[in-house]
Amino acid sequence: MKRVYGNKRGLKPSQLKRIENLYRRRIPPELIISPELRRDVCLLSAELHRQIGLLIDRLGRVTHVLVGDAQSIFIPDLSAYRVAAGRLRGLRCVHTHLKPEALTTDDLTDLALLRLDLMAAMEVLPEGRPGPIHWATVHPGKDLHTPFQHQETLRTSADLEIGCKGLVQALEDEFAQARAQVKRVTGVERAFLISVTNSPRKKAMDSLAELRELARTNGVEILETVLQLPKRIDPRFLMGRGKLKEIALLALTYDATLLIFDQELNPSQSRSISDQVDLKVVDRTQLILDIFAQRAQTREGKLQVELAQLRYMLPRLTTKNKAMSRLTGGIGGRGPGETKLEINRRRVRERISRLEKSLKSVQKNRQQQRQRREKRGLPVISIIGYTNAGKSTLLNTLTRSAVLAENKLFATLDPSSRRLKFPREREVIITDTVGFIKNLPKELLVAFRATLEELSGADLLLHVVDISNPRHMAQVQSVERLLADLQLDTIPEIRALNKIDRVPAADCETLRQRLDGIPICAREADSLHDLLAQLDRKLPHPVDHTSR
Repeated sequence: MKRVYGNKRGLKPSQLKRIENLYRRRIPPELIISPELRRDVCLLSAELHRQIGLLIDRLGRVTHVLVGDAQSIFIPDLSAYRVAAGRLRGLRCVHTHLKPEALTTDDLTDLALLRLDLMAAMEVLPEGRPGPIHWATVHPGKDLHTPFQHQETLRTSADLEIGCKGLVQALEDEFAQARAQVKRVTGVERAFLISVTNSPRKKAMDSLAELRELARTNGVEILETVLQLPKRIDPRFLMGRGKLKEIALLALTYDATLLIFDQELNPSQSRSISDQVDLKVVDRTQLILDIFAQRAQTREGKLQVELAQLRYMLPRLTTKNKAMSRLTGGIGGRGPGETKLEINRRRVRERISRLEKSLKSVQKNRQQQRQRREKRGLPVISIIGYTNAGKSTLLNTLTRSAVLAENKLFATLDPSSRRLKFPREREVIITDTVGFIKNLPKELLVAFRATLEELSGADLLLHVVDISNPRHMAQVQSVERLLADLQLDTIPEIRALNKIDRVPAADCETLRQRLDGIPICAREADSLHDLLAQLDRKLPHPVDHTSR
């Protein structure tokens, strides 16, 4: 016998048996519900004084029987019934209302969020007699305030034949036409950006602007941005459940595929939000990790990114995936067997251990490279700065190289080293490092320790600042804070105030004094003479090893 979902507490075995028998009923595909089944469900609902609901597929089979309380029912997880783009779920919900009322807000929200074929509520009259049926379908249009449309109330048995099959097909055809009118790039995610914070509005808006740039770098199409500044952060959903459902309705209306949160979501929050909205949910950390995964080119970079991703993923492995729900036995199993979830966690831990060993080898090789450079007596300049400040462009101009430089965050991930010759025939090694960012994920900090340790061997740090960015002061503070966390704030530092061609001359002079830096345009070699002279003065004098 199939499972009865919902509130079964207090039911007698005979009552539960009658509810289970509803699975045996079949409904003609053209009817919203058969007259006999309508009568029996209303009688049962009145007897139990609970709402009873049926989920019915397009062949007229009852796939779920739901038992609620006097006010509502709860629809279980329907992820097994996947919704393709421009399609409905293939299920309709028909349930009882114990008092005379139309579809409730919860009914209509479930209709839109779950993309049901239709939602219907049958009034239960005195003595369990079946009353009018109120029903609605999803609206294929773009009316954000009414993503559903109410249909004419059904009152008699003759009204039950609504032509369900043709109705649903017509709705899906309208969805297909609406999608065809919107130009989309195949495979591109369409996202809502969401921030829920107690921070001041300006700070929150700046952070959202940066999140937009991260999403753009990752090839995501931004549909809408949502900022909420609540007095209290909900520990489960960040925002109130009502607001979350409202956002989910808008996201479905816009045909979004993704919700991106500016805040880092803990595993519990990520699961709770995903269960409510039935959309992919990622946070700022996951977005940055995905960008790094796309940008890593060298073996070292790929190892570091994979390690960071696995450390992020490990606490988020859950039994949500139906493929993880079965028990598997075998030697070494615990008790009757080891769950698929436990196997995946163990394999992730083993992979993390292997990656850590590989990165220790990388760290050892880097130490040997630094020792060889020190023996040759070549000073090292490390270019640091906020992501997209122009570090790679500056390296290319100084050394006439062709390192990848794009107007995107984290365009360059793997460090690059080149020789730089000063006018007095003096050579140094200049290194471009990975860009910094506010709230850099701790998983990346740990994984990229071998790369960041390159900075510890630098004789001079060249801090590139994009002064054309309105958030440049906050970016400078983020970089300086990260240097302090890495215990690199004792290394001499020169600030290069980049992109002076985008800033008025008066503002440029003010910023030069405030930031104590050297104005440059990284694209123009003629603007770098003062910077080169300052680098030459700050670097330690070369040591003549041949005289020893």
